[in-house]
Amino acid sequence: MNVIEINHLTKYYGKHRGIEDVSFSVADGEIFGFIGPNGSGKSTTIRTLLSLIYPTSGTATIFGKDCIKYGKEIRKHIGYLPSEVFYYENMKVIDVLKYSASFYEHVNLRRIETLAETLDLDLHKRIDDLSYGNKKKVGIVQGLLHEPKLIILDEPTSGLDPLMQQKFFELIQNENKKGATVLFSSHILTEVQKLCTRVAIIKDGTIIKVENIHNLRENNYKKFTLEFKGPINISRFQFDGITNLSQKEKTLHFLFRGDINKVINSLQGQVLQNMLVEEPTLEEIFIHYYQKED
Repeated sequence: MNVIEINHLTKYYGKHRGIEDVSFSVADGEIFGFIGPNGSGKSTTIRTLLSLIYPTSGTATIFGKDCIKYGKEIRKHIGYLPSEVFYYENMKVIDVLKYSASFYEHVNLRRIETLAETLDLDLHKRIDDLSYGNKKKVGIVQGLLHEPKLIILDEPTSGLDPLMQQKFFELIQNENKKGATVLFSSHILTEVQKLCTRVAIIKDGTIIKVENIHNLRENNYKKFTLEFKGPINISRFQFDGITNLSQKEKTLHFLFRGDINKVINSLQGQVLQNMLVEEPTLEEIFIHYYQKED
């Protein structure tokens, strides 16, 4: 069963494109990554899912229900952390969270306290006295306090220090183990790589790839570093399957997908000093897809 189904979703602001023909699905219990640089359409997609804005065309469902028609009902079971959080400055953290809890049924105060302890958040400080990172922690607790079935995170770690980011990842993984589905939107590829099983890559409002992260890294590409003893005949490495080809002195770097024997055959008549074959980082693959589209 898919918790999220998006089909040909399009949003225009007048003549300006927000997103266009976006389609992907998120399975029940999955941690799904949604990656792309700032301005690529991630937040517009999420806001449309939450029926905070209405689509120009296309459809989106959550829990099998239309996001627009049943938006109010659906949102009771969603935990949402926007990229930026804003609160009444004069309220205490605990008062903000109790107010948020009042919109849901049967929220246990102990749940709020436990989440705050995990994130090292002082519940008795005023919002006005909090750093940006601590305000983000308030947003995390607010998004999770009602134990949502679906957690939607939009650039969730901005403002958190590395130690707190790790605690946050562990918290999300624990919620996922308890049954929550997660849509994790970020431009930080290492975060997505740590948490997610599948990923959708978006560029200029359009999905350019939906892929299993394991396949994206393990099966599609290899990263080659070839160090030569003598001159390099770079023309022998300009064939289908090789991308991101670069030369620095007597060393070649490139990504390759295909029959590895083609690379071996291209080495005939050339003397190697060293050869390294490794898995590319998700970031290198991501850049490759963008360059490929360009």
